[in-house]
Amino acid sequence: MDRPPRLAALTLAAAGLLLGASGCGDDAPAEATIGIRFSRFEPEAVAATAGKPVTITLRNDDPIEHEWIVGPDDVHKRHRTDTEPKHDQIPTEVTIPPLSTRTTTITFDQPGDLKYICHLPGHEKYGMVGTLSVTE
Repeated sequence: MDRPPRLAALTLAAAGLLLGASGCGDDAPAEATIGIRFSRFEPEAVAATAGKPVTITLRNDDPIEHEWIVGPDDVHKRHRTDTEPKHDQIPTEVTIPPLSTRTTTITFDQPGDLKYICHLPGHEKYGMVGTLSVTE
């Protein structure tokens, strides 16, 4: 009986990848939605274009708080040992309260693959990791 939620998640994942990669036209900012359910990111991969803004909607369907930190290895290294309780000032570092939605808009300067991770205790080890691919 798990088929409809899975189908919906796959549809959202495909839409997020297509929107993130296409930008919906040259003038429109790209958009992607990343859902959080059962302490997992859905989809686990999104795309953006270097030099163009991308608006990311983070939807937390869990009854617990999560965070979404995207960046290179040095950013994640700092957050693995950091004590920042909330993230609401830097567009690439967002705290998402339980059963809520947050939106952030980011322009990535360089192409490459970046990880997005929830660094709350045990969440990364559990698998709350995804990839944001920035293309030219």
